[in-house]
Amino acid sequence: MAAAALAVVLSGCGSDAGSDGKDDERPQNAGSASSAPSDQRGATGAASDPATPDTSKTLATMNSSDGFQFIVHSAVRDPGGFLTVSATLKNTASQMLLTKSQWSGNEVNVKRTGLSFAGITLVDKTEKKRYYVLRDTEGYPLTTTGVSSLEAGKSVAVFAQFPAPPANVTHVDIQVPLMPTATIEIS
Repeated sequence: MAAAALAVVLSGCGSDAGSDGKDDERPQNAGSASSAPSDQRGATGAASDPATPDTSKTLATMNSSDGFQFIVHSAVRDPGGFLTVSATLKNTASQMLLTKSQWSGNEVNVKRTGLSFAGITLVDKTEKKRYYVLRDTEGYPLTTTGVSSLEAGKSVAVFAQFPAPPANVTHVDIQVPLMPTATIEIS
């Protein structure tokens, strides 16, 4: 049952309007969250974000040696000082693949979330800074959670939110553990 609870996909950092603040079971961020309908499930035990990213643009494609492909579609600043990276995780192998625990990061607070993409980082070479996935006030990462595996040929939409680099920074390196680093443009 914990896997089902973790299948809730996060939807960006937003206001808590309408929330009574009594969210005892927190497998999602402090913003609004929703479960995806069953027809949007592309992975075993995980739902994709109902606001599927625009996949017509590709900023970078990273391939792992075992058949995972991480395709970054956008890195968008918002007025609140956040940067949201939207991507697609795809299984290009001929068999089901289990996701990597390294993608979750190794912080105690994010480990309680279960499988996530909290281990992704951005590197700003201009300012010489590394940016980590944001956490909500209870320590949960503002990223897709609950993706435990992908069947052959399947894909799932993922996202991660970071603090936005300064406005003069237009490119950052994205680092997904166990994959090569890629440079992406910020819009």
